[in-house]
Amino acid sequence: MNKSKVYFTKEITSESLIKIYEALNTNLKGKVAVKISTGEPGGHNFLNPNLIKKLVNKLNGTIVECNTAYEGRRSTSSEHWEAIKEHGFMDIAPCDIMDEDGEFEIPVPNGKRIHKNYVGNHLKNYDSMLILSHFKGHAMGGFGGALKNMSIGIASAHGKAYIHGAGEEEHLWDADHDSFLESMADADASIVNYFGKENLAYINVANNLSIDCDCDSNPHNPEMKDIGIFASLDPVALDQACYDAVKNSNDPGRFSLIERMDSRNAIHTVEQAYEENLGNRDYEIINIDEQ
Repeated sequence: MNKSKVYFTKEITSESLIKIYEALNTNLKGKVAVKISTGEPGGHNFLNPNLIKKLVNKLNGTIVECNTAYEGRRSTSSEHWEAIKEHGFMDIAPCDIMDEDGEFEIPVPNGKRIHKNYVGNHLKNYDSMLILSHFKGHAMGGFGGALKNMSIGIASAHGKAYIHGAGEEEHLWDADHDSFLESMADADASIVNYFGKENLAYINVANNLSIDCDCDSNPHNPEMKDIGIFASLDPVALDQACYDAVKNSNDPGRFSLIERMDSRNAIHTVEQAYEENLGNRDYEIINIDEQ
């Protein structure tokens, strides 16, 4: 298998975000969803609306989310809408809570742990999707990037619990850990199968590199410096490249994030996604700053 292309820029600006998307040389057609995390109120590391505004508008995109499976201010649509408004996303583009009107089931082809995925009803309204992720640590997954955003992020509130519980939502918080990671990869396969690879693109913004996710209302402050923006048409290569960038960094603050990732076996989601033919772990970095 040929190496996948992962584009990179160290510049984290609205202009560089457009430039790196254009480097992908793809055409997201029809009605475009832009999947981000709108961030749990109290947190402050989520993607800045002013950073993503120009790209979302270029795509004539709709910012999409689903409600959370944990208690908080995004577990109900009414409070989630308030959070989206407070964080400034409604000021830059149309927004959609996809499971506000329920969910539907999509199959998981050849799933290892789960064989169906529950996603928000409004997913039916979109023809293509940009998975626009803030790369950072995560208390359970080890890190959050494209694969987590595409699996847990697109799942309905019920679907999130189903993935976390590896098919048993009542075991949301106590399922076998690697089974949870494998279930995320299974859910990823369902989304790729639903849209088709040609209708998906992926960007990871590696800034505000806290060990905690944007779903945390009181995240740990970042200890390492921002790295840059990565983009690919291959979500496996993209997350692998971001993981490697942290591991190979000489930043003195990297150790807490490395410990968070490795103590949760975070790379296993990438391994399983590769096993399910969602992408390639071998990649080449193309630095668009040098072009």
